[in-house]
Amino acid sequence: MKYLTLTLRQSRETRHPMQNFIADSSAVDREELLTWNILREEGVEYLLFYVEGDPDPYRTAVAEVESIPEFALVPIDSRSFYAYVQQETRDTDRDFRSVFARRQLLVVPPIEYTGEGHMRFTLIGASDDLRTLLEDLPERIDADVEEVGDYDRRHGTVAAGLTDRQFEAASVAAELGYYEVPREGSLADVAAELDCAESTASNLLRKAEASVMGRVVGE
Repeated sequence: MKYLTLTLRQSRETRHPMQNFIADSSAVDREELLTWNILREEGVEYLLFYVEGDPDPYRTAVAEVESIPEFALVPIDSRSFYAYVQQETRDTDRDFRSVFARRQLLVVPPIEYTGEGHMRFTLIGASDDLRTLLEDLPERIDADVEEVGDYDRRHGTVAAGLTDRQFEAASVAAELGYYEVPREGSLADVAAELDCAESTASNLLRKAEASVMGRVVGE
């Protein structure tokens, strides 16, 4: 099973109005589509977004979108909130999704909407399906492939940047209580389990910790 992370660039005319709002406004720092339920026969979809930014301009913008009859903004803190949206499926979205529906592919949430109004997301599936998808995208959509490879359970998590050896070292350390407070396992215990020198175990853990914390804080 392969994964493909790509950014799709649509023309302004075919993008959703909220994508254009994000591109034109400085009010939104980040928006992610977390989950969705599409009722094809009814032509209605329910969407849950996570948004970082100013809720007031966002509320004004989403209220003006004709295809959105209902929505609710739920605050998390002063600069982030959830947006629960009921939307009538647009013809442009239906045409766009048909390319994906013809293939045995899964979208791995979240779908990120970038500051330029583009969409960034990850797909998993067979190599042939991923390749033909790129070949069959409508001409009005440009795709930038960012990552491709074998999918595993760490992809898309804070552990995604770890090497196999770093992941093993961190897993062993956690199992031995190295990260417990107070600490239950020592660096020597970790090194013994990994069958390596303490200095090697220390180096593996420090690099793993730096990678994980960097992803947590977005650096």
